[in-house]
Amino acid sequence: MFRFFSNIWDNYKEYFILVFLLIVGLILLSFNQKPGVKTARAVAFGTFASLSSMVTDVISVAQIKSDNTRLREKNAELMLQMNKLREFGIINEELKGLLKLKDTIKYPLIPAKIVSKSFSTSQNTITLLGGNSIGIKPGMPVINDQGLLGLIYSTSDDFSIARTLRNRDLKLTVKDERSRIDGIMKWNGEDLVMVDVPKTFDIKPGDRIITSELSSLISIPVPIGIVMELRKVDIGIFNEVRIKPFVNFSGADNAFVIGIVESKQKNQLELNFFNRK
Repeated sequence: MFRFFSNIWDNYKEYFILVFLLIVGLILLSFNQKPGVKTARAVAFGTFASLSSMVTDVISVAQIKSDNTRLREKNAELMLQMNKLREFGIINEELKGLLKLKDTIKYPLIPAKIVSKSFSTSQNTITLLGGNSIGIKPGMPVINDQGLLGLIYSTSDDFSIARTLRNRDLKLTVKDERSRIDGIMKWNGEDLVMVDVPKTFDIKPGDRIITSELSSLISIPVPIGIVMELRKVDIGIFNEVRIKPFVNFSGADNAFVIGIVESKQKNQLELNFFNRK
């Protein structure tokens, strides 16, 4: 132990002596009352106080910056958590609606998640997670709790592609729920419309449009949308009926595929008829 302290003294004795002399000098200055010494002491203590204040400010600024960085990081984490909770809430509401739909509908429903969307103005499609392996086949309607999304067009073992109502190649026979008037509905690139509707037909803004039992593609009643306006009223003998769909296509993430396929022969007859229009 003695050798340890001896080594420290040998290595740092100059510093020990300097510190000792500084302490002695400060003590002597504190007791000396001469005017010159008082002035020097005041200057020394003032300088020390200024330096101390500057060091404290620097440390405080660094601490504030560090705290701000941590707070920003925490805010970012909270924002992500809030967004995740909001997303969970939206998905939960959507899934609750789908469950209610499943409980009230009498048709076989196959749940499927929408994994991608194509928003082309003419070839709007969605890709579903689920295909032949879970019983999804071409021709089956795709719905959610709001209404009709579209129709399955092609399938693989694990995926399916559906043409949505905003696809030019999908044309359906639909019905005015109030007046029971049937008509042909299609996407014209901008709007969902019923075409070639005689002006004598009883169709009004606000009427609900559903799929018609006359259709060989979807012959069960599925909600489509609301009549918004009648066009071409002053031209010729036919009106064009603009329909606002119930489904929010960009916001749909989950869906059901109705496990029914209409007669392929009837289907092809209707497709050939529509393709001539």
